Amino acid sequence: MSDFFHALDDPDMVFFRYAVLTGMVAGVAFGIVGTYVVVRRITYIAGAIAHCILGGIGMALYLQYRLQAPWITPMSGAIAAALFSALTIGIVSMHWKQREDAVISAMWAVGMALGVLFIALTPGYQSAMSYLFGDILMVSREDFYTVLGLDVAIVALCLLFYNKFLAVCFDSDFARIKGVKVDFYYLLLLCLTALTIVLLISVVGLIMVIALLTLPAAISGHFTRRLWKMMFFSVILSILFTFFGLGLSYRWNVPSGAVIIIIAGVCYLLTAAGTAFWRRIRNRVE
Repeated sequence: MSDFFHALDDPDMVFFRYAVLTGMVAGVAFGIVGTYVVVRRITYIAGAIAHCILGGIGMALYLQYRLQAPWITPMSGAIAAALFSALTIGIVSMHWKQREDAVISAMWAVGMALGVLFIALTPGYQSAMSYLFGDILMVSREDFYTVLGLDVAIVALCLLFYNKFLAVCFDSDFARIKGVKVDFYYLLLLCLTALTIVLLISVVGLIMVIALLTLPAAISGHFTRRLWKMMFFSVILSILFTFFGLGLSYRWNVPSGAVIIIIAGVCYLLTAAGTAFWRRIRNRVE
């Protein structure tokens, strides 16, 4: 890892410092929102939102070229598609529960198809690989500040409505009886999940987004059942996975997103196996 730290200190590698800072800052949102996703069991919905985002990115690239509008960026297209898909899926899941799976599957597939189509129609070389698998080393200064702004907004809303989200995640029926606007906070939670997925795209890409969103929280769930503790440990794990993933990918000259996910996956499997083994030993002793 010495080469990694030398690169961080190299004045000619400003882009690398932005990549590391972006990954670590975004890790805060990953840990907090990922905990809600795991506890509320909306991983499948999060996956559909992630794949719908490619449609927004492709459309933004196409409009940027056709309208000669540099202000239409892939990030703005991703945010618009993420919020639209989150609200659509959320409304369907609340009012047409029997059709939820079909609608989610349809949006999942159509979003990806639209993204591929618009990217193909955009003149010039527009590769979808960086969006599908992530390329955090391409993060610019403007991207970093966009990520930072989204991160602050997401964390602020999650902490501000912590008790409301807690009620919605664990016992929505009781929360509704107590006067909590369950539908509103559920949609808000989906929107925060959508914005977090947008942050994840720059780190690990669309294909592997769900892993980094859920694995830190899943690992934390083996050690505590308190929501705020799960969030705390998830944030720490998300930052560590990103930091060490970037370090090893720089050392081996391989894609950073894949390395980050492999580290997270191995840690989860070891944790799950270790927890199961310890539970078996404890049951035998008792």
